[in-house]
Amino acid sequence: MSEISLTQNPAHVRHGSNVGQPLTRRDGLLKVTGAARYAADNHPESMVYAALAVSSIARGRVTALDVAAAKAHPGVIDVMTPENRPPLAEDPDAKNHPFMFRLDVLQNDRVRYPNQPIAVVIADTLEAATEGAALLAPRYDVEPARVGLDGNEVFTPQGVGVGNPPNDSHGDVEAGLAAASRRVEATYETPAQYHNPMEPHAIVAAWDGDRLSIDTPTQGLAMAVGRVAGLFGIAPEDIHIRSPFLGGGFGGKGVMSGPQVLGILAARMVGRPVKLVLRREQMYGPVGHRGPTRQTLRLGTAGDGALTALAHHTRTASSTFDDFFEPASNASHTLYASPAIATSHDGVRLDTGTPMFMRAPGEATGSLALEGALDEMAEACGMDPLDFRLKNYAEVEPTSGKPFSSKALRECYAQGAERFGWAARPLQPRQMRDASGLLVGWGMGTATFPALMFQAEARAAIKSDGTGLMETGAQDMGQGAWTALAQIAADGLGLDIDQVEFRAGTSDLPDAGIAGGSGHTATAGMALHDAGAKVIARLADLATSAENSPLFGAGNAGVVARDGRLFRRDDESRSESYADILARAGLPEIEARGKSAADPAVRNAYAMHAHGAVFAEVKVHPELGQIRVTRLVGAFAAGRVINPRMVESQYLGGMIWGVSFALHEHAITDRRSGRIMNANLAEYHVPVNADIPSVEAILVEEHDPHVNALGIKGVGEIGVTGTAGAIANAVWHATGIRVRHLPIGLEGLLAGGLGDA
Repeated sequence: MSEISLTQNPAHVRHGSNVGQPLTRRDGLLKVTGAARYAADNHPESMVYAALAVSSIARGRVTALDVAAAKAHPGVIDVMTPENRPPLAEDPDAKNHPFMFRLDVLQNDRVRYPNQPIAVVIADTLEAATEGAALLAPRYDVEPARVGLDGNEVFTPQGVGVGNPPNDSHGDVEAGLAAASRRVEATYETPAQYHNPMEPHAIVAAWDGDRLSIDTPTQGLAMAVGRVAGLFGIAPEDIHIRSPFLGGGFGGKGVMSGPQVLGILAARMVGRPVKLVLRREQMYGPVGHRGPTRQTLRLGTAGDGALTALAHHTRTASSTFDDFFEPASNASHTLYASPAIATSHDGVRLDTGTPMFMRAPGEATGSLALEGALDEMAEACGMDPLDFRLKNYAEVEPTSGKPFSSKALRECYAQGAERFGWAARPLQPRQMRDASGLLVGWGMGTATFPALMFQAEARAAIKSDGTGLMETGAQDMGQGAWTALAQIAADGLGLDIDQVEFRAGTSDLPDAGIAGGSGHTATAGMALHDAGAKVIARLADLATSAENSPLFGAGNAGVVARDGRLFRRDDESRSESYADILARAGLPEIEARGKSAADPAVRNAYAMHAHGAVFAEVKVHPELGQIRVTRLVGAFAAGRVINPRMVESQYLGGMIWGVSFALHEHAITDRRSGRIMNANLAEYHVPVNADIPSVEAILVEEHDPHVNALGIKGVGEIGVTGTAGAIANAVWHATGIRVRHLPIGLEGLLAGGLGDA
């Protein structure tokens, strides 16, 4: 099967444009019935299973593996180690692209972090492979593990995030602080957080000579093909990757990981298709995470509460062998007006897997600290937190001076505050209790995320029966891309959505770019839009140049496509169906290819961001310190909304992640061994339904004429960025205790004096 195609559920009815309609998920029926095929659901003929053996130390060398014992297991076929691993055409430690990460694929006996793959066992069954991996009984030469943000060499990295400078400044911060009437300095710490999507990383790989077929979850099909082609020295056209559905990506599946490459190597080694799926605890190491941060903010204000200076410094960590540093301080570039802003980063190297993209990288961590410090400054000024933010509202991007392409943040503040009932909030903390005596607190945070856009391609066709076809190599991570993109595709063809076949999810289709940075809908959507416009233009040329057409002589610009017909703009009583146009021309179909890319001139002229405001209510037990989020209201403005149902779902998911960030997630590292002690979902806590009683998202109308032709901004990550800070501020308002070490829990509240007489 070369592509996955979806048609619309017959229950969907469209009136007018497809775009803007709250259609239900086109893939929903497949998923609830179990028919949606994820990577690990594939079982090609003669397939065998692979299991990783991973390091139980953080640093050192593997000195021995009992390969004989593993091979003696009756189900084991072979064991891959650094001594017999098939060769690669490219050094896995090479790095010549910003989105390329160094991989651990058994290139030597070095151990660089806990849970690093050290061998692969291939067997007839999963059970035999797992038992064989246990029989390897590795022995090590152990070296002291480097852990934590203290006690290790501190340096300034060459860049943070992907190619961003580590330091930036505008104006004289020290002079602004010296002249300030009030000053606040606060340090916030966020822990390492690990990707835990429902679907772990997995791969089913099969070789046919030098041709390779892969089923694996990836957020960027073309990037994955390029990485595999380089590593194995084969032509990209000889690689076919299927990735229609992901059980969550969130950045962790943005690039090919070491375990995925090991699955391909195992298939080459045994000459049979191989399936390799990570166990849950194996997700804590080789496939990325969010690095820890320690962020210090210094703020100064004039007597009227206007900011005079804002300095934001972050210390974060990467691995000992690669570079990805969480760009947390950069969250302070865009939100609040100040004549002087300085952001800086330094780093340490730890014996961990390399951090990488995790939902709202930089913005999630940075906004938590920024929103907390803003609240502390508002308290110092005796101002309501919302009034303080409005006082320092940025009409242009503070660090660049660029106008915003659009900004409806004031409307987000107003609508969110009204729905939440913010006007009734007392200024001082610890003033509200519920009927059972629990402390009640209200907090808020501002949300923001850049409106990114990448490059993509698409193919459009109109068939002889008047129906349409759109193709692009997009994938659905659960965000509803297959629905929203199909709506854009149908509108681009002037057809109802149930008249368009939408194909996506495989690497032999046009490159849809990467599904990341909240830019997938804009990127792939603009390519679909362009392809649709071009195929309609070709169709119009056929019609307007035919003397026996009612559209003859109208010219390309003189017709409009709607409901499967072309209409004259100056006389809509004259029209012709797509089918009739193609029949007269004797064509079975007509096609065109479209592209999308950000316009550098426009991007250089405007600051492009989505914005929002989140309001949170928490309840805290006054003696036990138990914290519950009882209400969340978020109001977001993100340009044109393609599907309100899907957008609302994304906002709610982001806000729930914000609850997790503020109160739950925390990877605990044993400082003696460097091992992660809670590498499972029993002890690495994430919210469950009982933790999220009431969440509401308001879609604030916003028109952006500059961001792209469709006016689309991303929505996948912005919900995290305001929520964690809103919850932290609500906990302070409930208790009068400012907990600056995340996640907020009993320990932080007790240390702050909760329950003291």
